[in-house]
This record gives sequence, structure tokens and C-alpha cells, in this order.
Amino acid sequence: MAALQKVRNAGPLVVGALFLGLVGFIATDWTKVVEIFSMSDRTTVGSVNGKDIDLQEFNELVDEYTNVVKASNGLSNLTDEQMQSVRDQVWANYLETELVASEAEELGLQVTDRELQQIIIKGEHPMLAQTPFRNQQGQFDYQVLKQYIEQCNEIIVSPDASADYVEEAKSLLQWWSFIEKAIRNSLLIQKYQSLLGSCIVSNPVSAQFNFDARNNEKTVLVAALPYSSIKDSEITVEDKDLKAKYEEMKSAFENLEERRDIKYIDVAVKASKEDNDALNAQMQDYAKQLIEGASPAKIVREARSMVAYSQLPVTKNALPSDIASQLDTIKVGTQVGPYYNNVDNTLNIIRLMAETTKPDSVQYRVIGVARESQDLAEQAADSIINAIKAGAPFDTIAKKYNQSGQKVWIASAQYEGMNIQESDRKFIEALTNTPAGTLKKLSLENQSVLVLNVLETRNPVKKYDIAVIKNTVDFSKQTYDKAFSNFSSFLAGKNAEAIDTLADDFGYRILYADNVNAAQHTVGGVSSTRDALRWIFSEDTKVGDVSPLYECGDNDHMMCIILTGITPKGYVSWKQEDIKRFLTAEVIRDKKAAMLQEKMAAAKSIAEASKLEGVVVDTLRGVTFAQAAYIAKTGNMEPALCGSVSATAKDGFKNGVRGNSGVYAYQVLGEEALKSNLDLKVEQGILTQTALRSMNSYQTELYRKANVEDNRYLFY
Repeated sequence: MAALQKVRNAGPLVVGALFLGLVGFIATDWTKVVEIFSMSDRTTVGSVNGKDIDLQEFNELVDEYTNVVKASNGLSNLTDEQMQSVRDQVWANYLETELVASEAEELGLQVTDRELQQIIIKGEHPMLAQTPFRNQQGQFDYQVLKQYIEQCNEIIVSPDASADYVEEAKSLLQWWSFIEKAIRNSLLIQKYQSLLGSCIVSNPVSAQFNFDARNNEKTVLVAALPYSSIKDSEITVEDKDLKAKYEEMKSAFENLEERRDIKYIDVAVKASKEDNDALNAQMQDYAKQLIEGASPAKIVREARSMVAYSQLPVTKNALPSDIASQLDTIKVGTQVGPYYNNVDNTLNIIRLMAETTKPDSVQYRVIGVARESQDLAEQAADSIINAIKAGAPFDTIAKKYNQSGQKVWIASAQYEGMNIQESDRKFIEALTNTPAGTLKKLSLENQSVLVLNVLETRNPVKKYDIAVIKNTVDFSKQTYDKAFSNFSSFLAGKNAEAIDTLADDFGYRILYADNVNAAQHTVGGVSSTRDALRWIFSEDTKVGDVSPLYECGDNDHMMCIILTGITPKGYVSWKQEDIKRFLTAEVIRDKKAAMLQEKMAAAKSIAEASKLEGVVVDTLRGVTFAQAAYIAKTGNMEPALCGSVSATAKDGFKNGVRGNSGVYAYQVLGEEALKSNLDLKVEQGILTQTALRSMNSYQTELYRKANVEDNRYLFY
């Protein structure tokens, strides 16, 4: 059981490690999908390299990982946000696996079972360091892992183990199996990357050049003709110019996935004055009942407070920050509120019943005894205590009862804020109220007794018996119905143009969202907008179409959408407005550069260049090939200028150099080699590492080749 607890306790670390291991380079309740889609080809969630993954297969992967997250965190359910994160991680893992797996198969790369086992035994993978299977030095220990697996298997086959423990042991073994698969996948990716990396070599010639590029500095007198010296209106741009520039830069306009542009109205329903007054009256009644001595647990429960009443005293960390910040000023036995908190839009009541000091963490070990009756269980526990007091080792006796007797730490954060059972409450109270070094028994229900040995207590902290009623100032059904009726009436019979023209007159604001892709989970950051996304990306939706009215968010938003543009997968047309604007700017700069180069060509020296109309002059020091210089007079970095300067000898003159902000002429006034020793091996290593970093573009290339289709928006 201790192994199970150990994994529970380390849950967040484990999940964090898994996320690190599974996240690829790309960045829901699914039962309703069956009601929407027939059993056809529309059950395909995605496709990579022509291999489809259908809804059932994908959800099996989601279920597997969901169980891992639950087991690692001791959770019974996940929130909608957590489930969406799980699905994203599963998709990222699937995508990365398929992209690399197809390449690895062609290359004959694989991770054998023996390789995987050796990695685990040696504890060499970083993911292992984040698991709870660590020795006293805090390092991953294979023997601890082995013991954990053995204990789980023992629980599964034990006739005395409860069904809950058996199920938990199975889940945790599944959790470890998942980690193994994640490690195997990461090892395969590492092999592939290593193979690519081995193709990258440096040489002494390149190393020497790299060294010189950093250490040879020059002082330069620069004369510049800025592009701003020519008005844009003086430049004529024709379609043939745009087409030519588009072809020159075509690779920059590749769109790896379809994107769509929309404008929309998002109506966020707010509480009315009547709603505010009603909630305030209700909160006043709760406050009165608390003052009159009503049960805090009962009132907090009836009020459906966002902060549940804890049966155990809690630290400040277990409370919302706005509540915790007031505890130092509230006296025991007093009450505050109702008051409004504008940060979270809530009305609040605080009643402080008591303060106490308890250890924040306790180390203990335990032996559980179950018998046919409570009396027999008590007698068995007494016998165990007497044996231990007589010198019998605790762990030896524990093993006789098929338990480990392992030492376990428990901290306040592990149980505060959780809905705990009565037996758990009694257990935690016993732990926190028992001095270190004490051996005692704790009677539970169902004919069972715990022999409890508190070994150490740490960090005494102040804890509070506190009742908090925190309720959102929310709208009523009547308020929502009125907002729905008004919005429906406004939209009725209107096309996109009419909505756009009249929205402001009716108090509605038009919002814009460009480049919406199918991987997004929301429209405008509003939750539960899956139906809206399906409409946006439907083949039947055309530019200019108006969507139905969607009820979304947490039943507190209404939305209507207009499709304004479609950017298909592949190369974006040069006629698209934003692309056309970009190309126009580039063509204008090209033509200005040609005009200024022609003007600069007349100068045969830096002195002549400095006298040209509109020229600005500056002196640059420390110019190297390795780093682009900032030209203050033109307001930009100029790598082309630095490259040209580095290739020019002392006293050399050159004009007509095109930069980002203008055309330049310069003369090299001086040069200096910095005092530094060349180490060819170090320089070659620098070059190799630089090349390896740039190699990461292989991911984009694999993605481009794989013809990835992401249809998750249809289902989630």
C-alpha cells in the first residue's frame, strides 16, 4: 500500500515529466459524437502519412492517458480543461510518433526491449528522475521500482485485498506501462535525431573562418541614403512586379494547414440589478443563521458555496487568496460579510470559529488489522503494540500481515481542500494530534483497527476552522431569456452586411479573428464553442455566410459568426489582400533600392558619397562578420553591410550596398584582430552545435511531407 501512496504523493511530478516526454512540435465529452456523425469516413480524427486514426482508436489512447493522469494525481475525475489538455497531449504524441516512426522504419531504426530495460535499470532517462522511485539520495533506483511492481502484483492476486485496492494497483501498473512506452518513443526520436546529427560535420577551415568572424573588428565611415528619402507615392507597382516578387519569395507563403477568417458577435450575459438584489438578500439570511449558531457545515452546503467546509482545520494555502489575506485581521468567533469581491465577481461571508497550531507534515507507519468483530480486531492490535514495545521490529510484524510497514510522509497539501471520508478524517486527526515517537491504535469501522506509529512531525503551522460562503453574482433565467430574445430578434433575417452595419446601434460589438485553424478549441477564447468551430470549417460554409445563434461558454455566452475569408492548405495566392500588401511593400523597397543605388553609383569615394542629397553619415566601430551592426541614423540592423565590410580591406571603399533601411557606401578606416587564442576543437564544436540547433527544422519538413489532417474539431 505504501507504494501506491508514494505514487499518489508524487503525482504532479510524474504528470509533469510525462508532459515533457510527450509534447511534440505541433501544438470532451465524446459520447455525443455518435449522435452527430454516422458510422462512415467522418469518424476519422486525423491522418498522418496516409494512416488514419479513427475516433474509437483515438479515444482508447485518451482513456489510457486519462487513467495515467488520474492515478498519478489521486483523482477520480478530470475537469473539462484537464481533459482537453489530455487530448492535446495524446494528439501531439501520436503525431510525433507517426512522423518519426515512418522515417525510422525506412532507416531500420528501432528500440529493442533489451535497450529499454538497460536504460531503466541504469536510470539514465530524465523521465525516470521525475518518478517517485528514488533512493535516500533522491536518485532513481531500479530496485525501488521493482519492489513497487512486485507489491502491485501481490495486491492484485491477494484474496484479502479490497476491490478498490486491486483496481488501483492495476491502474498504477498501467501507469508504469505508459511511462515505458513514452520512454521507448523518446529513445526512438533521440536515435533519429542522433542519426541526423551525425550527418553534420565541421572542419578546420570553417572553424578558422568562424573564429575570424568574431575576432576581426573594423572601424567604418558610412554614408547612407535611406529608403524614406523617396516617397512611396513616387513608386509605380504593377501586377507583374507583385507576381515576380511572389515567385521569388514563394516558400514564405506556404500554408501547412487550412485557416479561416471570421468576424463575430459575442454576447456575455451579466447579472441584472434584480439578480444582485436577490443574491444579496439570500446571503444576508445565511449570515444571520451563522451568527445565530447554525451548523457551519450545513449552511455552507445549503448555500452551495464555491469553498466547501472542511471537517479539518486548514492552512491559508487551502483557501482562496482573497479569503486567506483577511485571516490575520479576523478575530476568532467573529464574522465578516456579506461583501462584494470585484476580482472574482462574488459575494462572500467569512466566519472564523477557531485557530490551532498543527504540524504541516507527519512521518508515520501503520499496520492495518481486520477481524470478524471489532473486539477481535482490537485484541489483535493490542497484541501487535505489546510485541513492538517488547522489541519486535515494526516492519517484521507488518510483513506477517502482508504489509510493508514502510515509512510514509503526509503533508497538509495532500488532504486540504479534498472531500474526505470520516475514516480519513479520524486518521488525519490522529496523525496531527499525536506526538512524535508515539505508538497507538486507531479504531475504524468495519471491524478494523490501525496500529499507528508517528515517527516525526515537522513545521508547525497555524490552521483555521473556518466557514466560507463564496457565491458568484450570477444572472437569473429571466435575465438570460431576455438577452437571448433580444439577440435573436436582432439577428433575424439579417445578412452579413446588415449585421455589420446595425450592430453598434443595437449595442453589439463586432469582433475579428483571423487565421483560425482547426486545432483551436475555442472561438474568441469562449468555451463550449465546438459547434461554432464545426460550422466555421464546414465544407458547406462559404465566405459571407452567417452562422446560427450558438449558446456557449458556461451557459453564459451567445455567439453569431460571419465567415470572411478562407486560406486553403498549400501556397497562399498572391492576390490575397494581406499578401498583396506585403509584396507591394517589398517591391517598393526593391525599386527604391535600385533608384538609390543608381544615385550612389556616381560617388567614387566616401567623401563624394557623403555630399549626395539626402545622405546621412555615421562612424561604426567594432564591426564584425559575426554580428549585424545597428545603424542609428537609419534605425535598423544591417547584416548585409557587415558582411560586405568584413570582405573589404583597410582603406577600401565600396558603394551601392543594399540594406534593410537604405543603400550604403562605406570606407574601412581601420581593422584590429582581438587578442584571443584559436582552439580549433572548440570552434568546430561551436559550429556543430549551431548546425544541430538549426537542424530542428526537420520537424517542419516531416510535417510537410506527411500531409497531416487534423479533424479533432469535429469531435471535441
